[in-house]
Amino acid sequence: MTQQPVRNFLLTSLLLAAQGSGAAPRDETVSTVADQQGMAVTIYNDNLALIKDARRVNLGRELNHLAWREVSAQMRPETAQLRNVSSPGGLRLLEQNFDFDLLTPQKLLEKYVGREVAVTRVNPATGAETRESATVLSTQNGVVLKFADRIETGVPGRLAFPGVPDTLRDQPTLVISLLSQTAGSQNLELSYLTGGLGWRADYVAEINANDSLLDLNGWVTLTNQSGAAYPNARLQLVAGDLNRVRETRPSGRELMAMASKAAEADMQQESLFEYHLYTLQRPTTLAENQTKQVALMSATKVPVKKEFLLAGSDYYYSAQHGEIGQKIKVGVFVEFSNKGDGLGIPLPKGVIRVYKKDSQGNAQFVGEDSIDHTPKNETVRMKLGDAFDVTADRKQTAFQKLAGTSRYNYVYESAYEVVLKNAKAEAVTVTVREPMPGDWAMVSESHPHTQAASGTAEWNINIPANGKTTLTYRVRVRY
Repeated sequence: MTQQPVRNFLLTSLLLAAQGSGAAPRDETVSTVADQQGMAVTIYNDNLALIKDARRVNLGRELNHLAWREVSAQMRPETAQLRNVSSPGGLRLLEQNFDFDLLTPQKLLEKYVGREVAVTRVNPATGAETRESATVLSTQNGVVLKFADRIETGVPGRLAFPGVPDTLRDQPTLVISLLSQTAGSQNLELSYLTGGLGWRADYVAEINANDSLLDLNGWVTLTNQSGAAYPNARLQLVAGDLNRVRETRPSGRELMAMASKAAEADMQQESLFEYHLYTLQRPTTLAENQTKQVALMSATKVPVKKEFLLAGSDYYYSAQHGEIGQKIKVGVFVEFSNKGDGLGIPLPKGVIRVYKKDSQGNAQFVGEDSIDHTPKNETVRMKLGDAFDVTADRKQTAFQKLAGTSRYNYVYESAYEVVLKNAKAEAVTVTVREPMPGDWAMVSESHPHTQAASGTAEWNINIPANGKTTLTYRVRVRY
C-alpha cells in the first residue's frame, strides 16, 4: 500500500474515533474562546509574553476538572495562575496539567501501541467489508499489527479506535483540577508566560537633498508563532532589558517585514519600573503565524548632523611602521537628537533604514544601522556606510625611541602624515580621530587638534572640492 492511501486510512480512522468518543473526558468542564470576556497581551523584547485570558465559566460546586482550551502551545505551565474575579477566595487549586500532545493520526497510533484496534477491509470485487481485531506492536518507521494468526506491516485496511486518550488533544489545553465553593457562572482569569510572541522596532527615515533634515517613522513589528490566536486583545509592549533565568528552549524563527510610511502613532508610552511600556490605544487581533505592524511614532524635518570620520588605531605609536594604509575608507555617520515634535519619547531598540531621493525623485536606500534603547533628549547616531569619493592615505614619517629600559618606562616620539582626498564637487570636512596610548603630548601639528577624551586627539580638516588636504603631526607617548 502506498504512503498516500496509508495517510488517508489513518485520517479516516482518526475522524471516526473522534466522533465516537470526543477528545476530552466526559467529566471535564470545557472552556473555549466562546467564553472569552477579555484578552490582554504584554510582549517583551526577548521572545516572551504575558497572557491574561478572562472568561466566564460555569463551574460546579466542589471538585471541577476545568479544560481551558486554545492556550499558547509554548505556554510555560509553571507560570500559569488562575484566579476567580467574581469571588477572589472562591477557588482552591489542586492540580494542573498542560496537554500539548496534539491529536494526529500518527499520535493516535502511538498511543495505541500494545492495545487493540479494529481493522476493516473492503473486497474490491464485491464491496463487502470484513472486520478483524489486531494489536498495534510498533509505529516506528511504519505500522506493525498482530492478528490472531499472523503479523502484518503497513495498514491493511481502515483502522478504527475505541476512543481517544485523555491526554491527546486537538488543541493545546490546560487542565486544572480545582474546588469551587459555589456553583454557577463565574468570571475567571488565566494568566501565564509564553514564548513564540515577539516584537521589535523598525524605523524608516528619509533624508533631504542637502542632508540637513530627515523625516522619521517608527513601526512596531509583532510576530506571533505561539500556536494560538489572541482576538481583540489589549496590547502592551515592554521595552528594556529584563533579567531572566535562562533555560534551553527552542526559539521561533524571526520574520522580517518593512513599511515605508507611518500615519499618526497608535502607541502611547509610560514608565514601568526601569523600563518603558507602550500601549496600543485600540484592541487588535494577533492571528496565529502572523506578522503585524503598528505605527509607533512619526516626526518630520528633524535636524541632522552628517559627519565624515577617519578613525585611527593605537598600535602604530609604539613601533616603526612606515606605510600604514592607502585609499583608507572614510565612514559616513548621521546623528540627530531625540527631542522635538514627534520625538522626545523613549525609542525602543531596533533598526533605522535611511532613504534619499535621487534626481528623478525616486527614494533610494542609502544605509541602515541598529540603535539601542534611546531615552528622550539623547542623541541617535548611525553609521550609514563608507564614502565613495572621500579617501585617505596614512603613513608614519618618523619614529624614535627616546628612553626606556623596561616595559613600564618607554618613551617614543613619532610623526605622521595623513593625506585626505575629496573627489566630490563640493568641499567636505573630515574628522580625523586618533586614539593616543599612554601618557601623550602633541609636539607639533599642521592643524590644531582638540582633546576629545583623555586618550583621543581629533582634527576637523576641511578638504576643497576635487582637492586634497594634508595633516601632519608629531606626538610623544610615554608608557
